[in-house]
Amino acid sequence: MQKNKPAKVPVHGPQHNRQVRIIGGEWKRTPLPVLEAMGLRPTPDRVRETVFNWLNHLRGDWGNLRVLDLFAGSGALGYEAASRGAQHVTMADANATIVRQLQTIQEKLKATNVTVLRADALALAQSLAGRAQQFDVIFLDPPYQQDFLSRVLPLCAKLVAGSGLVYAESGEPLPAEDARPEWMAGWQVVREDKAGMVHFHLLERAAP
Repeated sequence: MQKNKPAKVPVHGPQHNRQVRIIGGEWKRTPLPVLEAMGLRPTPDRVRETVFNWLNHLRGDWGNLRVLDLFAGSGALGYEAASRGAQHVTMADANATIVRQLQTIQEKLKATNVTVLRADALALAQSLAGRAQQFDVIFLDPPYQQDFLSRVLPLCAKLVAGSGLVYAESGEPLPAEDARPEWMAGWQVVREDKAGMVHFHLLERAAP
């Protein structure tokens, strides 16, 4: 029996010459175009493989997990989670061209477990917290040079479920435990690693 080929995702908007691929699950090997947009820097395959191995080990069945991707970009993290069977994935980006591309991918894949929103990450986090919505996994992969992490991580305290995890990617390591800034209060690092210039971490709420 011939194996189904990954869906080909058409490209709209600015020309690009880069792509990443979904590395596991239902849509494994499906290419995701990477548009030329300021600050757009998809999480490398090696990093995603490590992170999803961590998540599989720590949380197990994706079918029970609600996921929030606040800086969706190429969709590499959000669609990876959806491909692996996440109950639902909410993906957001402030760039209209990027959002149209994510919607094109969603339609092509018939990803019924994905919602794509055009929204500012900080405003959306505040809105979701105000509606008492919570998620089991939150992806934070913001542009490195704009200090988003220090502003959005405190908002995630109300968004992450009791046993939930936050993935935080940055261009430098998070401060050491004995030098944690106020914006990291109440969080503890459960996994961390580095690949090239990418520092990546899994965080959970510290026990009171």
